[in-house]
Amino acid sequence: MFRLRTRCCVKDGEAQVKRSFRLTRSTDFKRVRRSGKSYAHPLVVLYALRSDRPDVRVGVSAGLAIGIAVKRNRAKRLLRAAMNDLLPHIIPGSDLLLIARSPLPASDLYQTRAALANLFQRAGLLLHDV
Repeated sequence: MFRLRTRCCVKDGEAQVKRSFRLTRSTDFKRVRRSGKSYAHPLVVLYALRSDRPDVRVGVSAGLAIGIAVKRNRAKRLLRAAMNDLLPHIIPGSDLLLIARSPLPASDLYQTRAALANLFQRAGLLLHDV
């Protein structure tokens, strides 16, 4: 059964970022990467771009440098799971692109969440401290 929350839905106790809050088109990814400001962390790189939309949209990417498909998919799952906790604390009107770095698949959810919170804090995207 689905229960709607502010920006994600819950299915069997597991939170998921709704598709309407994702960057899905390659043109959106290119626009955010080209025009957005970047912030780096050893686990992930954040590109942030202000938009005129009233919500936050997030894109997740893991390149071939991460490793085989299993590692790339784990990295993307970790980023999405960490984003679910932080999404309600992000200032609306932002397009975000998260690019995984090679150490990410070996990290856990807490390290990933801390890395994202650090990046959002540096980017000035948090409504208040997490």
